[in-house]
Amino acid sequence: MSASSAEAGTRIEVVLVKAGRTKLRYPASVVSDDGTRVSVRAPWAAEGVRDFGFVRFEPGDVFTEHYWRDRWYAVKEVRDADSVLKGWYCDITRPAVVRGGELIAEDLDLDLWVSADGATVLRLDEDEFAESGLAECDPEAATRAVAALDELELLAKLGQFTALID
Repeated sequence: MSASSAEAGTRIEVVLVKAGRTKLRYPASVVSDDGTRVSVRAPWAAEGVRDFGFVRFEPGDVFTEHYWRDRWYAVKEVRDADSVLKGWYCDITRPAVVRGGELIAEDLDLDLWVSADGATVLRLDEDEFAESGLAECDPEAATRAVAALDELELLAKLGQFTALID
């Protein structure tokens, strides 16, 4: 693995950073890396069940995660243990960086959920984003984050969401 690319089939550590600290770190298998988008697959990395009300993430779930080096989001396809699609959880992040066996993405608090049938599209954590202070300390990043959320929501509502990851 070079400093900036990841070879399909290799292991990589996904490092999710929030407010300058590592929020979550977990091993994943590289599915592909075309130089712009890196796709990895990993089992649910947290302990136990996380019930959001509109979806449950639980042991046995598998995430196929797509990170871009030039876009301000990551799209995570979520399937249960029987490979049934639950939907897509999208993190608004700074563009991803692959370096030294790690895929690093900085979480900017905004999220989007798209159900498997596309009927439910939910903007999440806008209150956390407002409280983060990003708009004051890095207004350009805040503007890009909101634009990325708007873009994903529009694609989902137009039924063009899956074209991002096909």
